[in-house]
Formats: sequence, C-alpha cells, structure tokens
Amino acid sequence: MKKILLSVFLATLAVACQQAQKKPTTTEKPVQETEQTPKNRNLKPNGEPFSDEELANMSHDKAMEILREAPKDTINKIGYLLYDGFFTLDAMGPLSVLNSIYPAEKYLIGRHKGIIKSNDGVSFSVDFSIEDIDQLDILVVPGGFIQTYQATKDEELLAWIRKIDENSKYTMSVCSGAWILGAAGLLDGREATTHWYRAEEKLALYNAKYVRKRYTNDGKYWTSAGVSAGIDMSLALVDKIRGRNYAEFLALNIEYDPEPPFEGGHPDKADRLVTAMLVKMFDEGLEPYLENK
Repeated sequence: MKKILLSVFLATLAVACQQAQKKPTTTEKPVQETEQTPKNRNLKPNGEPFSDEELANMSHDKAMEILREAPKDTINKIGYLLYDGFFTLDAMGPLSVLNSIYPAEKYLIGRHKGIIKSNDGVSFSVDFSIEDIDQLDILVVPGGFIQTYQATKDEELLAWIRKIDENSKYTMSVCSGAWILGAAGLLDGREATTHWYRAEEKLALYNAKYVRKRYTNDGKYWTSAGVSAGIDMSLALVDKIRGRNYAEFLALNIEYDPEPPFEGGHPDKADRLVTAMLVKMFDEGLEPYLENK
C-alpha cells in the first residue's frame, strides 16, 4: 500500500511540475513590445488614417493645410531673464521649445549687459539689460541657488518683473525661479510649483500654495518643478497657444521622449541617503545668506 501511495504522489508531482513549466507564474511580467504603433490623430475627411503611400506623396503645403491649427494667441516678444548663477537648463530648456514660436522676437535679458555666467560656468553674451526692455508677451525666469535667493532681495529687479508682468500674456518660472516671482508678489494666493527642495516651505513665504506637479498653470502664471521640468511646461504652453499638432511637432523635433536609466529624479524615488545628503548640502550652502539667522 505504501508503494502504491508513493507512486501516486510521485505521478501527481510530475504532472504538477509539467503544468508549472507550461504556465507562467503570477510574478512573471509579460514581454513588452519594443515598438509602438504610431498615432493617427490627423485623419482623412472620411475618418480613415492616411496610408504610408499617401503620406510619402503628400506635398508640404497639403500637410500644413491639414496640420495647421488657428493660434489661440499672438506672441510677439519672448524674454529670458539671465543672472549670474542661473541653472543653464532652466533657461535653455524653455528656449529650445519657445524659440520655435514664430514670428516672435526673442531676447536674452541680463541683470546687466555683457557676459553672464550660469551655475555651470557657461558664459552667455547678453545684449539687453532690464533697463532696455519695457514689454514682453512671455517672460521666463529661471532658477538657481544662492544667486536666486539673492535675487529675491533685489528690489530693482523685482520692480522690473512687476512692470513686465503688468502687460505680459504669460509669466513663467522654472525651478527655484518661482522664489523670484513669489518675492515680486506675483504668486500671492496662487497655486505654484518649484524645485522640490523645501518647496512647500519656500512658497509659503510668498503666500503661494505648493502643488506637487511637474508644472502648474494658474491664470497667466506658469511654474515648473526643478530644471528639466521647464521643458514639460513650455511644451504645455505651446499646446495651449498653437495646438497639439505644433506642440507635437516641436517635441518630435527635439526628440523629447524621456526614458531615464533609473528612478531617482525626485525624493519620492531617490535613495533616502542621497536625498538627505542633498538637502544638507543645500541647507549649508544657503545658510550664510539667510536673513534673521
């Protein structure tokens, strides 16, 4: 009897093993396809997508006739405020996107004319100072670190920002640039975002409500989270002004298709020790410049 029971047990075990080999376990992830199906948002009048042959033979004028959307706003002047120590990508990311808004004139505007150096030590030759520019349709204020905090105490600069804001259609900040807009009184009672470092605490100083998003839009005020988020914000603004086709054209032109090699660009995802080290570094770097220590 024991031999019979053992034989039955072994046979059952063999069948179970065979079934386990055939069926994937619940922990296995399905194989992801490496190719995505291109979108067909722009269709023929009958609602069908264009064939590859039709797209290949379509003239530029015909394609533009289909793609063109009526602008929802007219932008004539875009200005990027530069000051020593600004984060390079804070300004250059939005510039790469917004500079494709035609026929707008674009200006690099310095706290002073001449050479201005970013936090990376990159030199920018600036032909216009805040004394030269009285009106802009879009003002972009990048962030930085110590020099950004110092800019929040620069009454002449803040007065110029308020003057530009009186007639601007869109006033924007990237990263800690929101500190400057806040110090100018422009974010009072508004939703805003900024670099994650003490974000809620910093915006509360200016009576702004911190929103934990990549970018925010409250009225004509657009603010983005840290550095690279300025690209997201700028594409969203182009989408609003010129429509999805043009915004997608720009995103494709700069191949904006982020795929980080690892998670870690936000405290929610980064290693706790990495985050703690960076907060400590920021605290110690800023501490000598803080008032009422």
